[in-house]
Amino acid sequence: QVQLVESGGGLVQAGGSLRLSCAASGRTFSSYAMGWFRQAPGKEREFVAAISRTFANTASGDSVKGRFTISRNNAKNTVYLQMNSLKLEDTAVYYCAAKPELNSGRVVTDGYEYDIWGQGTHVTVSS
Repeated sequence: QVQLVESGGGLVQAGGSLRLSCAASGRTFSSYAMGWFRQAPGKEREFVAAISRTFANTASGDSVKGRFTISRNNAKNTVYLQMNSLKLEDTAVYYCAAKPELNSGRVVTDGYEYDIWGQGTHVTVSS
């Protein structure tokens, strides 16, 4: 089972960019579908983006479409979230998640399907 550690969060001005990274331990990273979720204070967890095991397929939430891009490097056991044109409402704790998945092309968007979660990284967007 992999363990996940997010990094790259911080304070950024509206309109700016950040890239989050999620490093996974273990040698079976390519067996996992991966996803990013976020939770703002007082709000429910929200799906941000997901990528299949073989990075052939991706999906993103409506609120980040066209601004955020998920990618992965299986050789480096890392999944990334490139966030551009950041808005105040993107402020949240961002979590990456992993799910062992037999279907190499499946994208998992439901947080309840994920087995493994990182500790989260804070992103604050200021005006």
